[in-house]
Parts: sequence; structure tokens; C-alpha cells
Amino acid sequence: MTPSAVLLDFGGVLADAPFRADPSELVLRLYNLTDGALTPGQIQRSLADGAAAYARWRDEDHPDELSHLEVWNRFVIADWPRLAQARVRGSVTKLSYDWAWRSGWTLRPGIAEFLTTATERGIPLAVVSNTLCGAAHRDYLTQAGVGHLFAVQIYSDEAGVRKPNPQMIWNATDALGIAPAACWFVGDSRRRDIACARRADIGTAILMPSSRDDTGGDQPEPDQVVTDGHGLQELL
Repeated sequence: MTPSAVLLDFGGVLADAPFRADPSELVLRLYNLTDGALTPGQIQRSLADGAAAYARWRDEDHPDELSHLEVWNRFVIADWPRLAQARVRGSVTKLSYDWAWRSGWTLRPGIAEFLTTATERGIPLAVVSNTLCGAAHRDYLTQAGVGHLFAVQIYSDEAGVRKPNPQMIWNATDALGIAPAACWFVGDSRRRDIACARRADIGTAILMPSSRDDTGGDQPEPDQVVTDGHGLQELL
């Protein structure tokens, strides 16, 4: 059945999101912002430990998202000198953008073609993604030349909830004015994306496995599995 709209996750579906191996620019920015209160090595360790702790928190599948301030307070700067903490708190939105941005992002194979085909057929598109900073994702899609193809972009840091909370999908379908049962949802995670699609009563839940795909345990099964955007185009 041709969908009335297609909702897609960002990381692992629209774009590959490589591991940030070298956060040197962010480390330098924090070093200057805090006037050298911590060494670059201390800052880098705080970021690495904070990223790992935040990842563990995300793996618990909380229904509500943390604010930028909560993420930095809870996972990065809790043991920093008070003045350094205060300076970070005053810049958390920009710092979160810099932490979320990946210079190595690339669109997954066939995605640009699929998005163009769907648009030409009058099928609205939406992004529904968990992220520390949706503004970074939105800017990347614009930079990649496909941002204008999306009627709606829903990001967890802006919505205040996160997948598998079905409200993420409902925010998109409400904005589109289309019933979830008439939509496709494409994600790379059974536990978050396919579970979210089931809870939201999406018509067709599609898995596009990535390096982050979680297959262990009793996970919901998708209706379709594709390897990339070319596979999505074939489904149309």
C-alpha cells in the first residue's frame, strides 16, 4: 500500500553517524570558555565519560528527554569547579550543538533518491529522531541538500520526549494531519524505532539495520526490512 506519509529516523537511516573519535575542537572551546580551569585532558575525559554515561541512560529507554542543561549537569560537569560549571551552563545550547555535530555525516545510499521520489509522488516526509541537539541534524540535512524535502522534523530535545515514547511519532503525524495507520515509519532499532511504531499504531514499520541495530532479547519485529534507501524506493 502506498503510504500517505513516510517518517524516518536520522542516525542509521537518513545518515551514517560515525563515532566521534576526536572532539578536539569542543575540548578547546570548553578550555577557553572555562579560562583554563581544567586541563584539556581533564575535559576530554569528562566528555568521554559523560558520553558513555549518557549512552547508558539512553539505553534504559526513558520516555522523557533530558534538557541540554540536564545532560551537561548530570553527565559532564558535576565535579568541575563552580565557576567552570557556571560558564558551561550559560552556553549549553551551543555546546550541545557542537557535541552533537558530526563532520563525517553522509547520507545513506539511495536516501536522496528515495526522498526525491516520495516528494515527486506527493508523499509528505518527516524526521522523527532521538538526539542531543536536533538543530545539528536539521542543519546537516539542509547542508546535504535534502532538508527542504521534509514537511516536519521532530527531535527529542525539542519535543521533551524520546522514542520509544509514541508521542514522538504522534507529534509528526499530528503536524502532517495524517493518521499513523496510513504512514510508514523507518528506523534502525527494533527496541526504540519498531517498538515506537507499534505503540503509535503505525501502518507499516520498516527496519533499516545499521551498526547500532539491537537484535537481542524479545524485540518487536518489523513489517519490512530494507538495507538502504534503494530498498525503500523498491517498496514504493
